[in-house]
Amino acid sequence: MAQSQASLAPALPADWRDLFALTKPRVMSLVVFTGLCGMLAAPGPVHPVLGFSAILAIALGAGASGALNQWYEADIDALMKRTAGRPLPAGRLDRQTALHFGVGLAVFSLLLMYMAANWLATAILAVSILFYVFVYTIWLKPRTPQNIVIGGAAGAFPPLIGWAAVTGDIGLLAVMMFLLTFLWTPPHFWALALFVQSDYAKAGIPMMPVVAGERSTRRQVLFYSLVMAAGAIAPWWPLGLTGAIYGVTAAVMSAIFCALAVPVARRTPLAGDGMKPERQLFAFSLLYLFILYAAVVIDRWMLG
Repeated sequence: MAQSQASLAPALPADWRDLFALTKPRVMSLVVFTGLCGMLAAPGPVHPVLGFSAILAIALGAGASGALNQWYEADIDALMKRTAGRPLPAGRLDRQTALHFGVGLAVFSLLLMYMAANWLATAILAVSILFYVFVYTIWLKPRTPQNIVIGGAAGAFPPLIGWAAVTGDIGLLAVMMFLLTFLWTPPHFWALALFVQSDYAKAGIPMMPVVAGERSTRRQVLFYSLVMAAGAIAPWWPLGLTGAIYGVTAAVMSAIFCALAVPVARRTPLAGDGMKPERQLFAFSLLYLFILYAAVVIDRWMLG
């Protein structure tokens, strides 16, 4: 493990709220939602109890990933204003507790998924946890500005898991839902990185704005937004996997997304200007993904 524990404050008695914070609840909510949409969009019935158990397993797997991420990055989090208040750098938990909590959640999530669904959903869940911890957190993030591009796969697995939990296989629509999240991740996180880049620079994390500079990052935000838009519309046209409800929603929302990315790509920020376009794009990107996933489910249910 690359970090030492020396820079962290002495640990105080653990509180359940600190353990919950280790799971990154905001990230978990998006993971649960996309996994649920993958399940609801899949063909075939699912027993409510088993379905709930599978979604709970996805949530626990995401929580385990978040806890292990914070365990490994505790010293880095202590250097960043955005993350310094997390339980480990703030000294409210010790690393050993975080490690045991994360591993325990991971094991339990896999056992629960296997009992509730099938081996394929369990295998994909295992891959998603291992990918996030070992490939993204430990390998990619501290080494390359492409960490978000490649590491975006870690957050894109939930719809595959939800789909596989129902069907026992992986359909093309599930793959396209995976691809949507994968392509959405770079413009989403680089919009964030543009207005917190000093944090990343201080912590020595090679995010794109720190390594390649703002101008290159801004161009790539627009480029990936356009690629993402094409990927978002593809399930409707040319693949014909969805109907007009999803297709029109994807086209309109993607047009708005790209329109917000244009000023981010073209402008040169001034000192103290608040980075409003970047913040607007980041906020809209969250709404964008929620609406498109919901549109997939509504389209499948209404148009069959």
